[in-house]
Order: sequence, then C-alpha cells, then structure tokens
Amino acid sequence: MLALRTFVLFIATATAEILGCYLPYLHLRRGQSALLLLPAALCLALFAWLLTLHPSAAARTYAAYGGVYIGVAIVWLWAVERQRPSITDLVGATVALAGMLIIVLGSRSPAR
Repeated sequence: MLALRTFVLFIATATAEILGCYLPYLHLRRGQSALLLLPAALCLALFAWLLTLHPSAAARTYAAYGGVYIGVAIVWLWAVERQRPSITDLVGATVALAGMLIIVLGSRSPAR
C-alpha cells in the first residue's frame, strides 16, 4: 500500500511541477495572459510541499521522482500538447520508470 501511495504522490508532484512550468511557457512563448503566472507560482509551491510528503530520504526521493516525472511529461506531451510520443519517448520513459521502481523497491530492503 505504501508503494501505491508513493507512486500516486509522485504523479501529483510531477503534475504540479509541469503545470507550474507550463503556465509561464504559455505566457512567455504563446503570448497568453500574465495572470497565468500566479497559478504557476502556486503550482510550484505545491510541488515543493508535495516533495516533503514522501517517506524516503530526500535524495532518494528526488532520484526516484525523476523517473516518474519523465513518464508524466510524456503523458503531458500527448494529452495536453497533442503530440504523439515517439517510440524513443516511450522506451526512454519505460527505462526511467524501471529505474524508479528499482530505487523505491530496493530502498525497502534492510541495510547490509
């Protein structure tokens, strides 16, 4: 159950970070309203707070989070930006998620 909670928390964390960066992108590169910067800042604050909720050591959390972030970014590419991920996008995300699983599941083993 802890692994599922951690994975869902990783997804929420990645979504907050991506949204916090995507909204300024819309303003700066696509000419949309500067008002997007306020929710962007709130999303980035939420991202930082969500990182504190993870049960593992900070460095291990960040390392494992990176794999989930890549997977969520590829889903974002498809769902929000309407770009079909390439085969290399999918393979890379799969490798990154496998690395995340190794870190998370391996950290549950007793220290030697």
